[in-house]
Amino acid sequence: MRRRYRERLIVVKAHVDIGAANGQHRLVDDDFWRMFSDGGEAQHLVDGRDIPGEWWTLFHSKPLNDLIERSLKANPDLKAAQAALLVARENVLAQRGAYYPSVSGSFSATRAKTSSDLSPVTNTSALYYSLYTPQVSVSFVPDVFGLNRRTVESLQAQEQQARFALAATHITLSSNIAAAAIQEASLRGQIAATRELITINTNMLQILRNQYAKGYVSQLDVAAQESQLAQVAATLPPLLKQLAQQRDLLAVLSGGFPSQDLTEKFELSSLQLPQELPVSLPSQLVEQRPDVRQAEESLHSASAQIGIARANRLPNFALTGDVGSMALAASNMFAAGTGFRDIGASVTQPIFQGGTLLHRERAARAAYTQADEQYRSTVLTAFQNVADTLNALQQDADALKAAAAAKDAASVTLDLTKKQLESGYANYLALLSAEQAYQQALLNLVQAQSNRYADTAALFQALGGGWWNRTDIPKS
Repeated sequence: MRRRYRERLIVVKAHVDIGAANGQHRLVDDDFWRMFSDGGEAQHLVDGRDIPGEWWTLFHSKPLNDLIERSLKANPDLKAAQAALLVARENVLAQRGAYYPSVSGSFSATRAKTSSDLSPVTNTSALYYSLYTPQVSVSFVPDVFGLNRRTVESLQAQEQQARFALAATHITLSSNIAAAAIQEASLRGQIAATRELITINTNMLQILRNQYAKGYVSQLDVAAQESQLAQVAATLPPLLKQLAQQRDLLAVLSGGFPSQDLTEKFELSSLQLPQELPVSLPSQLVEQRPDVRQAEESLHSASAQIGIARANRLPNFALTGDVGSMALAASNMFAAGTGFRDIGASVTQPIFQGGTLLHRERAARAAYTQADEQYRSTVLTAFQNVADTLNALQQDADALKAAAAAKDAASVTLDLTKKQLESGYANYLALLSAEQAYQQALLNLVQAQSNRYADTAALFQALGGGWWNRTDIPKS
């Protein structure tokens, strides 16, 4: 069964390598393998580029670096994953002890009285006597059919699962903090844009009121501008609420309480977009993604469980031995003639268990099939994650270019419309339309910028986050 497990992995990995060579399993179209630099820093993909263990430093933000490093030392989820790995490792070491003989020592002291109707127990014919028995017992169970070997193998696979779970927790934590920091920067940008819009609308309202006093505009125009200002102002409190919640999230992720305000604050202008993005071949992705490796070790453990179920249906051998002394007085222990010893062997063969052992083996085989399909599903999901992220990055670049152009055009339109309105060449409806267009364009630009940062961080997570380059994650 273990051979079948290994063959299954070789087939899967060879399949994705051959598919990539034939152009059948490409993660993105060839058109994306080009540089793009519209509306922001240039980015291009580098095939086979290794991912640094501290990938977040590529954003060149000291607050982000400090927050993530502090979180990696204080986050309770990460500490729990580290403890789980220690539990799994100790379970493996404990099971390995079954390879060796078990030796135990005992000592018993009893006081007894024999019935006078029976033969005396001691050679002194005394009815009352004391008995002191020091003894050493040795037992050994030979692993004839591999029961212990497959049990250790299963526990080792579970230890590897815990190790990859630790890596996954590490990546998830750093990615979540990066995403939360980018979202905070986006919210600050939206808040700044909204406040700018409030200022613009407030100034415009004052102009309209002055023109209304001179009879150039109607009261309806003033009321419409007041409504426009109120609508823009109403969008500010929800943004402030989201910003407060985002700060609470970052505080908790870093291992603190929401009441403990963070010293780090994030702005889009303080982040630098990485210019070179790594892309892994499918076979490398299978090796890098901790969730894929977890699924692989789950398959390994399920394979070992079949061997355990099968060994439980076969004979079990045991060797035992005892050596000690038995004396009527403590001072005579280990004296000549008081010693005893015995050695024995036994074999146990299950004959009838009501079908329990048979069905447990069948259940183990079904569990292996389940783990096999889950492994395949995890691999496919990993490919999908990378493909989706790369496609998102391509669209983000185009969206940022369009948003920047739209914002510039809307800004020019708003300025010209304001001047025309002040000169009497435009009506208020034109101004209102220009204000709304500028407001939407400004917010779209902020969101397009933050989406590009967020999807860049998501790519590093989708490719495995470089955990294999970290010194604080055990390699084996």
